[in-house]
Amino acid sequence: MTGVQTCALPILNDLPQDDFTNFIKLLKSIKKKNSKIIFVGNGGSAAIAAHASVDFTKTCKIRAVNFNEADLITCFSNDYGYENWVVEALKAYSKKVDIVIIISSSGQSRNVLNAAKYCSEKKIKLVTFTGFKKNNPIKKLGNLNFWVNSSQYNIVEMTHHIWILMAVDYLAIN
Repeated sequence: MTGVQTCALPILNDLPQDDFTNFIKLLKSIKKKNSKIIFVGNGGSAAIAAHASVDFTKTCKIRAVNFNEADLITCFSNDYGYENWVVEALKAYSKKVDIVIIISSSGQSRNVLNAAKYCSEKKIKLVTFTGFKKNNPIKKLGNLNFWVNSSQYNIVEMTHHIWILMAVDYLAIN
């Protein structure tokens, strides 16, 4: 087709294999300790968080939650400010033995950046899924970081979705 710009999907080529192996080990340790995964994201990333939390719970038998309830978001945003609501939710729901997975295309949204800083301060294991700029601030705070080399939202979000669900499928058969 002439005049149509093509792009290579970074789904498998950009996935750091050693980090993915470490991600699987981390998830297995969470299951063994009967700890939980807390997924966080905004917009499309929140939808990925919701999907992933159900699949990890159902398929992998790893307790997983996400913060997509309108009453939680609006209450905490009203009381603590939008930029702090995720931190306050983490204070209420997380333990040091849990892991937090932040999904953010830009890696710069203030509410999830503050959550990443909170995890770092409290020594809660943090896994980040980001895109756009390679040196985004959330990526700098994670224990494990998965970055997609694209500035296109749909490519970044769908790659995150596939990578996370690859972990579900891997754990389901291993």
